[in-house]
Amino acid sequence: MKRSQKVIITCAVTGSIHTPSMSPHLPITPDEIVTHAVDAAEAGAAVIHLHARDPETGKPTQSPKVFEQFLPRIKQQSNAILNITTGGGLGMSLDERLSAAKWAKPEIASMNMGSMNFNISAAGTKIESFKHEWEKPYLEGTKDFIASNTFAQIERGMRELGEHGTRFEFECYDVSHLYNLAHFADRGIVKPPFFVQCIFGILGGIGPDPDNLMHMRMIADRLFGDDYYLSVLGAGRHQMSFVTLSAILGGNCRVGLEDSLYAGKGKLATSNAEQVAKIRRILEELSFEIASADDAREMLQTKGSHNVAF
Repeated sequence: MKRSQKVIITCAVTGSIHTPSMSPHLPITPDEIVTHAVDAAEAGAAVIHLHARDPETGKPTQSPKVFEQFLPRIKQQSNAILNITTGGGLGMSLDERLSAAKWAKPEIASMNMGSMNFNISAAGTKIESFKHEWEKPYLEGTKDFIASNTFAQIERGMRELGEHGTRFEFECYDVSHLYNLAHFADRGIVKPPFFVQCIFGILGGIGPDPDNLMHMRMIADRLFGDDYYLSVLGAGRHQMSFVTLSAILGGNCRVGLEDSLYAGKGKLATSNAEQVAKIRRILEELSFEIASADDAREMLQTKGSHNVAF
């Protein structure tokens, strides 16, 4: 892989996994998302990964009208690369999932690299009373749910977004997803350098074992040589240890309230910036340099913020 001279910190500020009842600090409204995103960038995140939520209920939405309420404001207040989800919320159609990124034409969009069981039902087991009716069935329904990312769906997303110069955060939840990416790379549908986000700890994907990270890196090295940058996220309590290991191995890091609601054992993070500041502090103590947004643009060869549609 391309060893990062400077570590790219991505911050995923809200996501579509955690629900409002799980933490009072999860950003829901456009104003909250703007504040969390800008503060995370100021704390050291070069890339901000963004989902949207219904401002009234907190339910995930891919409506471009909601993204329009915060994307331009974050861009005005921050130099960070804004990375728009194409995963959306669980159970959304492909048209829904692509709609925000097709409207925004961002520098980077996420791209899930394979269909998988995606079980987050345990996330709500400790909640005695939910704030909104949608939360409990949304979580419990994942016991019988497959996140659909077929080859046809992936290719459509790559082509429709790629024609506008958008590059991708390739989200790989298992080893097979690396081979899926290699398939599209071999066909020339996507071009290097590849930003490969390996995800550990989602039930249905590869487990949060350090040996699994070593194996994922070995396979990615075999498939992509030095045509890729590794990045890692660890779900829940595995967040900080896994992203630190990624940096030690020469890779990059993703943190944020999408991936974990905590800043330490038993301590809810009060903001995304708190997690960014923590991983930055850890990395700088280990003598790593932190990539700026412009450093990340050069590394990932994005089209620049002046070429987006918002």
